[in-house]
Amino acid sequence: MLLNFALQTVINAVALWVAAWAIDGITFGGGSTTQVIWTVILVALIFGVVNFFIKPILKLISLPLIIVTLGLFVFIVNALMLQLTSWLAGKLDLPFHVDHFFWDAVFGALIITFVSMLLSFIKTD
Repeated sequence: MLLNFALQTVINAVALWVAAWAIDGITFGGGSTTQVIWTVILVALIFGVVNFFIKPILKLISLPLIIVTLGLFVFIVNALMLQLTSWLAGKLDLPFHVDHFFWDAVFGALIITFVSMLLSFIKTD
């Protein structure tokens, strides 16, 4: 279980880094390469915790919208999780920021979902 959590954290870290690389509105603060790597890992941990505890509740509350939109509203929920992660990182003085909900968080959530899905196919259970 601990190995699975560590692997999922690495997957989240890579997905967040790819999203920050691809979208100008998602940034990890400057500094040395080591500082950026630690920031990416810590933000990935926050993102994992937010997705584990908050996302299921939000998906349950928004279930009617998810059904009406044939599942597309899940991307909005994912964008909200990314925006919440940005807010929590700011509260913890981590240099991670998502500028705008539309379109930075929405496109970032799409990229994170796609990269995480690809990397999850690679991992072994």
